Amino acid sequence: MPPPSKSPALHLQVLPDPFFVVQLQPGQEIAPCIINDLTNGKGSFFSVTRTKDEVSLVGEAYTWMPDSYKEQSTWMCIKIQGPMEHSLTGIMASLTAPLKLAKVPVFALSTWNTDYVLVPTEMLSEAVRTLERDGWVFSQGMPKNGVARL
Repeated sequence: MPPPSKSPALHLQVLPDPFFVVQLQPGQEIAPCIINDLTNGKGSFFSVTRTKDEVSLVGEAYTWMPDSYKEQSTWMCIKIQGPMEHSLTGIMASLTAPLKLAKVPVFALSTWNTDYVLVPTEMLSEAVRTLERDGWVFSQGMPKNGVARL
C-alpha cells in the first residue's frame, strides 16, 4: 500500500539512535531520573502513555539514562517527516501494511505533527527495503554504516 501522496511531508527518516520501550505496571514508580530528564529536556524523544492497565515509556536512548532502559533500547525509529494535516487518513495503515507482509513487528506512536514507527533494530534494513519497494521515499538514509549508536 504505497503512500497516499508524493508530498515531502510523507517522506520517511530513520532516526539515528536506538529507542527504548518500557512497560510499567499500574502504580509502579517511574524512575526519578527519567522524570527529571523528561521535564528538563534531556533526551530528544519521550512518550509516556498511561492506561488503567499499564504505563508505557518510549524514548530515544541517551548515554546518561538508567541501565535498565539501555537494556531495552532494542528498537529503531522510522519517522514520517511531517507535519501532516489532520484531515489525512490511512497514513499509518499505508505505512504498516507492507511491514506486516514482510513480518516486521512495529510499535507505533503518533504526535500532533506526525507518526513514528519503531521496528526491532535487527530488522531495520528489511523494513527500509520493504518500504522503499512499496514506494515510500526516505529523505535521509540509514544511520552511518547501517549501525545504530548509543
